[in-house]
Amino acid sequence: MSSTLKMATLNNAVTNVPARGAASARMRSPFPMVNTPPLLAAVDLGSNSFRLIVGRVEETDAGSQIYQVDALREPVRLGAGLSREKMLDRASQVRGWDALKRFGERLRDFHPDHVRAVATNTLRVAKNAQEFLGEAEAALGFPIEVIAGREEARLIYAGAAHSVPANAGKRLVVDIGGGSTEFIIGSHYTPIRMESLYIGCVSHSRQFFPSGNVDEYTMRQAELAASREIQIISADYKATGWDQGIGSSGTARALAELVEANGFNDPGVTHGISRGGLERLKRALIKAENVNRLKLVALKPDRVPVLAGGLSIMIAVFDELGVDYVDTTDGALRLGVLYDLLGRSQHQDMRTITVEGFMRRYGVDRAQASRIGELAVNFYDQLDEPDAEVREENRMFLGWAAALHEIGLSISHSAYHKHSAYIASNADMPGFSRTDQARLAALVVGHAGKLGKLAQTRDLEWKLLFCLRLAALFCRRRADAGLPEIHVAQANGGYEVRLPNSWVANNPLTDYSLIQEAAEWEKIRTPYRVVYTDD
Repeated sequence: MSSTLKMATLNNAVTNVPARGAASARMRSPFPMVNTPPLLAAVDLGSNSFRLIVGRVEETDAGSQIYQVDALREPVRLGAGLSREKMLDRASQVRGWDALKRFGERLRDFHPDHVRAVATNTLRVAKNAQEFLGEAEAALGFPIEVIAGREEARLIYAGAAHSVPANAGKRLVVDIGGGSTEFIIGSHYTPIRMESLYIGCVSHSRQFFPSGNVDEYTMRQAELAASREIQIISADYKATGWDQGIGSSGTARALAELVEANGFNDPGVTHGISRGGLERLKRALIKAENVNRLKLVALKPDRVPVLAGGLSIMIAVFDELGVDYVDTTDGALRLGVLYDLLGRSQHQDMRTITVEGFMRRYGVDRAQASRIGELAVNFYDQLDEPDAEVREENRMFLGWAAALHEIGLSISHSAYHKHSAYIASNADMPGFSRTDQARLAALVVGHAGKLGKLAQTRDLEWKLLFCLRLAALFCRRRADAGLPEIHVAQANGGYEVRLPNSWVANNPLTDYSLIQEAAEWEKIRTPYRVVYTDD
């Protein structure tokens, strides 16, 4: 078998691949790529604030480090525009689009591979998220990924771990966001436990303090509601244990500033948040009776609407996990995204590491995965693809799909491709966005079986599926048997496969399978021609 370019192995996967989308092509930068980009940018579309951070990469004896050189924050409060029916209202969407237009100007000259934009809880649950995201990508000029809760937790831990002094033991990181709260226990730069709970300062404030009124009873009800959620994980987290507690990002930093500036912390505690500090802040809030009447040093106006909700959640964290003190850091999701981008540029793509872990966990036949992956990429390389970066991205996805297409065999041989797709779609896959997982699952479920059922699949890329299905067909013997020169092309709105007649004559099962495959494509009105050539 000839191959103009073989697929990179999973341990040496091609990196520097932008997320797909019209925005990526529209904003393609004329500047060439370099192995270690001098500047990286992360955009965090949170439920309370949208944030942009730009970091400079510097090489040190200890490795690559990122130093913040610019930052923007917009108090969009997207989660406040979410109705009970999980629909984003027009006003909150417009606030978000306007903020992203300003971010887009700052990022105008950035290469697509040097920018990653992620969206969190509100856009995970909003039923009209796609409506918002289409306009949002156009405003920003870059694709936006909606990430799962545990992926958010992984990135938060990466950011926090890189922004606090090294610690020999385990650390607990708690990040109270606008719509969710992430809990991570890790050691050094490696997370051990990760959870994301649907409690956040915006949603909690709207539920319990909609008009800003605060009294003893309402505050207690808010604390109990948060405690009920945290109880789900508290036993396991206490059993794992930690040596250092860290509150990361906006809510923790805002609470720390208030208890520090107003002298609420326990005696001897000058930085961070103590249990007594939270209690004294709560007393001050209840005494004011309404958050809008609270007069405290360091209280920022944009934090007022979400203060009571965030405070009640932090009190519940202290109570349920038995915490007495947490230090704080502003380095969380955004910084974690930057380090994740840096890893991709230095051939340490977390997605490749995740796929490797899945292969190991589900006992994948590596030789078969490699056969199919290499052959699928060989076919794809013969097809037209004018955009070099899109080609590299698609080659990676073909390799990952080949690596994971049989993980469902661990459940059952019957309809294993459906089981494989379910795992790829629903499992926690660090490094993969929800869009990435949907693309992967669509390829995995479509690599075998009938094509008609896939006609309405949103995330399916037919060109890639053609290559993957054809490779699986030719590798059915699961052996390194010699294959002839196989030529493929796009023709008449469909596909053409050319191979030697003499080889086909000696392989009647493959010949029969090709006829069946052609019939499947014809059923969905896609021309599929098999041409037998003379030797």
